[in-house]
Amino acid sequence: MIFEYNVQSPVTLKTFLYEQNFSKKTISAIKQDGALLVNNTPKTVRHQLSIGDMVVVKLPREVPSGNLIPFDKPLDILYEDEWLLIVNKSHHQNCGPSREHPHESLVEQVLAYMHRHDEPGIPHIVTRLDRHTMGIVIIAKSRHIHHLMSTISITKLYECICKGVLTEPGVIEQPIARHSESIIERVVSNNGKYAKTLFWPIQNNEMYTLCRVKLETGRTHQIRVHFKHIGHPLVGDYLYGEVHPYYKTQLLKCAEVIFVHPITKKEVCIQTAKPQLVHILQTLS
Repeated sequence: MIFEYNVQSPVTLKTFLYEQNFSKKTISAIKQDGALLVNNTPKTVRHQLSIGDMVVVKLPREVPSGNLIPFDKPLDILYEDEWLLIVNKSHHQNCGPSREHPHESLVEQVLAYMHRHDEPGIPHIVTRLDRHTMGIVIIAKSRHIHHLMSTISITKLYECICKGVLTEPGVIEQPIARHSESIIERVVSNNGKYAKTLFWPIQNNEMYTLCRVKLETGRTHQIRVHFKHIGHPLVGDYLYGEVHPYYKTQLLKCAEVIFVHPITKKEVCIQTAKPQLVHILQTLS
């Protein structure tokens, strides 16, 4: 992956790279196995730049971990460019390998896709979803783009089906902590970290409500914990609600993401194409 810049002020190359949001780790990797060119001549980071210089940065080729096994299965791609890949993840799939599910993760699926298309980088998950949460996942095609994505604000909007009838928008502002007797479960606790969830009912029947949800913070299991706290656990959420006879995982998806692209500086707004939860609500009674 190559980046080109025109120098606007006289600084050292190292300072210039920091100004372009290259991380210290990335700069170190470039020095080892990449290239820094100023006016087509290799230079070190100590080089003093002049106004009008042309800087070319060639990122090193990233080598995936030997623990990753490419998983060749078609992706549901919502957006792709040279730097980012945005996909719709199904439930029952990890974003990355875990001890319980070491393979067939989304990362390994994207790795196979990138290999097929001779992409030089490796996938880095930007917005992670739980194994049983479906919807939009943003993936950076290199470590540097992943770093750039960490410096911007990403608006994420979710949809969920909860138990009970909600008719008015609401705000849930309750701290969340790890359950004292579980490494997985979270609870509302005064000893927890600040958490804020906004929701808007979209549609309901006599027993359930489909809501649109926005997170103001990003705590583990935040939507699930907060909806349980207000007495409306998500349908299918065995951990925070009740076991459903048909839906074995929580009916929750990331439905929309909005951000300003760190390279193009244009706003990107991605929505899932299929309104699965609307259709599911119609079948619930």
